Amino acid sequence: MVARSCAETKADGRLCRANALRDQPFCFWHSPDTADELADARRTGGLHRRKKRTVATVYGFSGLRTIEDHQDLLETITIETLALENSLARNGTLNRMLQTGAKLIELGDLAKRVAAIEATLNPRRQSDEHSVFPAEGVG
Repeated sequence: MVARSCAETKADGRLCRANALRDQPFCFWHSPDTADELADARRTGGLHRRKKRTVATVYGFSGLRTIEDHQDLLETITIETLALENSLARNGTLNRMLQTGAKLIELGDLAKRVAAIEATLNPRRQSDEHSVFPAEGVG
């Protein structure tokens, strides 16, 4: 069975490239039969984006791009978990958080050590690149 493209023409004259719904010439986004569902999906998407921004602001969350970002979020989650009633599930979660936190500390320390090694070696590499004689075979 070959998928058919939507029959809707965009403002620039190109056809919509989405697959048409079964037994219809239009895709979900352009079919008159799905207009109510589409409006709900758009509204829900907007609510989700607002909720995401609100939660990020409340928890001071700016992303997970660094080890420090992960540690910050782990600390927040740990505080929230500690506030829960004591249970086996809560304690198991706290145990996994401790393991994750220890791994983050280990990775952070390793990253610092690698950065220090690179900083020490970097001047040598630059001087070797500018040298008339290669470092190997000189002597």
